[in-house]
Amino acid sequence: MADKKVLIVYAHQSAGSFNAAVRDVAIKELSEQGYQVIVSDLYAMNFKANATRDDIIGDLKNPDLFQYGEETMHAWNDGRLSDDIMAEQRKVEEAELVIFQFPMYWFSVPAIMKGWMDRVLTQGFAFSLKNMYDNGIFKNGTLHFCGFQVLAPQIFWNPAHRPIVDRTAMLEKWSARLKGLIAEKSLTYAKCEWFGLSFEQGFLLRPEVQEEHESNVYGITTGHHLGKLLPPDNQIRVQVTDK
Repeated sequence: MADKKVLIVYAHQSAGSFNAAVRDVAIKELSEQGYQVIVSDLYAMNFKANATRDDIIGDLKNPDLFQYGEETMHAWNDGRLSDDIMAEQRKVEEAELVIFQFPMYWFSVPAIMKGWMDRVLTQGFAFSLKNMYDNGIFKNGTLHFCGFQVLAPQIFWNPAHRPIVDRTAMLEKWSARLKGLIAEKSLTYAKCEWFGLSFEQGFLLRPEVQEEHESNVYGITTGHHLGKLLPPDNQIRVQVTDK
């Protein structure tokens, strides 16, 4: 177990925040389980959020039209990405578990964490047109596309306006979950083979699959609901089946 690592990608400005307490619980619990816990504290690192030409060392493949995705893919292949990106990619490669710890900003992650995703999860390293979703490079939104096996999120509802007894209970619940986190089942997503994954087929849901699900009350996932109702707790909880 000593060689197994956990990466926490952490985005909060204050050491006195509830987010910091949640991070510290994870560090303590996972360390006690024998994991080496690495924290990328993005604000403390002053991690650069904007994806720019500076992320590529050396010449561009197409200097007349800068396309960030294409250029970073070539730079990754050649080992020419900036040092901060390559350092984070090494952490991801070595981690058995990656935890993204952040407060919600406008229904999404803070800009600094979005910048981490934009810059670190480059084409070639995190995905390719052949290796994505359930065939992804990482073993399953953004994370599933790259092939991560995504566990149900741990959501702390409104901790800033809850009494200390409630916040303490939240941390205890998180600590208890961490004891069995590695063994949890991942969330369910639509399968790659359900889609025509080529430019010729338009990356669309195959007609026979759509027909098969036509009589279902709910759609497939939040991203492919076929105009139907969204499945309850979809992408929030693991779906229990009889199979």
